[in-house]
Amino acid sequence: MITNLSRRNLLTLGSACALAGCGFQPVYMSTASGRAGPAQRELAAINVNLIPDRPGQLLRQDLQDRLASDSGGTPLRYDLSVTFSISGEGIGIESDNAATRVRLIANARWTLKARSGDQTPVTSGSARVLDAINVIDQQYFAADLENEQVQRRLASAIADQITMQLAVFFRRHATVASS
Repeated sequence: MITNLSRRNLLTLGSACALAGCGFQPVYMSTASGRAGPAQRELAAINVNLIPDRPGQLLRQDLQDRLASDSGGTPLRYDLSVTFSISGEGIGIESDNAATRVRLIANARWTLKARSGDQTPVTSGSARVLDAINVIDQQYFAADLENEQVQRRLASAIADQITMQLAVFFRRHATVASS
């Protein structure tokens, strides 16, 4: 009789074999020699252009952290342009039409261009994230702090999505090039 532990081990082993059979590889996988993989190398070669307004500054900082583009070790071959906006809509409405909760929607459209003379577009995409904020009466400072935290969370989530989209693009591109 197979115990629960044995079943779990068999299921884990079966899942690992199925993933290995379909060619699954981590996006950030290093090369056999231990060097950074194609996605890591290409991400480090991206310059993030300026993004206006405070939420844009937060997004740019998050992207630079994830891409490691300010490390100076890799020559820059790409420019990443991002348009970023945050809109809001009241979702908690009181009887006097005052909003007590606001849903914030962050949208980003990005384009990656080669740093060649003609700025050839390489790829582009979009990202979208939702969050919410409570509207607090008579506590302006608390509301201001909460708004700043929500903007940071939105920028971080958008940066995660853009970074993953770029990493997948570079990983696929490297796989196609090596085939």
